[in-house]
Amino acid sequence: MERFALVADLGGTKIAAARVDAKGRVTHRRQLATPREGGGAVVYALAGMFHQMPLAGAGALGVDVPGLADPRGIVWAPNISGWEHMPLGKMLSREFKLPTVVESDRNAFVMGEAWQGSAKNCTDVVFVAIGTGIGAGIISGGRLIRGSGELSGCLGWMATLDQPTPLYKQIGCLEAHAAGPGIARAAEGLFKRPIDSREVVKLARRGNPAAKKVLAEAGGHLGIALANLVDILNPQMIVIGGGVAEAGNLLLTPALQTMRRWAQPLAVKQVRICRSRLGARASLLGMAKLCFDRFRS
Repeated sequence: MERFALVADLGGTKIAAARVDAKGRVTHRRQLATPREGGGAVVYALAGMFHQMPLAGAGALGVDVPGLADPRGIVWAPNISGWEHMPLGKMLSREFKLPTVVESDRNAFVMGEAWQGSAKNCTDVVFVAIGTGIGAGIISGGRLIRGSGELSGCLGWMATLDQPTPLYKQIGCLEAHAAGPGIARAAEGLFKRPIDSREVVKLARRGNPAAKKVLAEAGGHLGIALANLVDILNPQMIVIGGGVAEAGNLLLTPALQTMRRWAQPLAVKQVRICRSRLGARASLLGMAKLCFDRFRS
C-alpha cells in the first residue's frame, strides 16, 4: 500500500490540513479557523481534521506550529492561548497510534521548498517568511539547521540599525521595520491615519510616493538581513515567502539592491533570490517530507 502522511499547518488564525503522498501530491485538504479559546480546543480541532481523512496507509502525522517545538513535540506558541508548554506530539501520537512529527513553521517552509518548490534539488537554502513576523528556515549541506535550543532562524531579531529601541527588545529590529505591522506603523506616520500593510501595497502599486517610500525603506532593512545571510551561510538560494512578499518588486527590488551593496562579493554572485512557488502548500509539503524521513529511518 502506498504510504501517506497526514499533515497540518497550524496558525494563530487558521488551520490547514491535508493528506500527502511520497511524490508530493496533496489530497483531502481541510481548513478551519483556529479555536479562539486556545488550549486543548486547538488539539481537539486538529485531531478532528485528521479523523475526517482516510487513515489507511498513513505512516505518520506532522504538524507545524507558529512557535518553537522541542524534539519531544512540546510546543511554545505565543499566538495561541494556553500553548506555553503544550505536549502536542504526545497527545496526537496517543490518539492516532502513529509516529508524530511536530516542527516550527519556518522549518516546514524551507523543507517544502527544497523538496517540491523553488529550491528543488538545492542543498543550501534559506526560506525567509515575512508576514506578521519574520522568520527563516535554513538548510545547509542538505541538513536542517536547528540550533542548540531550536532557535535558529529567528531572523526578525537581526539588527539592521545600531540604536536599540524598546520595540526592538520586544520583537526584534528587522521585524519592527520590515514585517507587516512595522510597514503599517511607518505608513501611519506618513498618512496620519490607521492603515495596514496590504493597503500600503495597493497604494504603492497605484504610484503613491509615500507608500512606495515606506516599502523601499522596509526593503532596505530586508536587504541588510539578506546580505548577512549570504555572508554567513553562502546559500545557493534564498526563497522569499509570506503575506508581505506579495508586495513583489516594490519590496524586493530595494532589498536586492541593498543586499548587493553589502554582501560578500563572491557569495552574492552565487546566490539566487526568488519568491516562493508553493505559497501556502510549502509548509504542508515540508511537514510531509519530514514525516517520510522520520518513518523511513
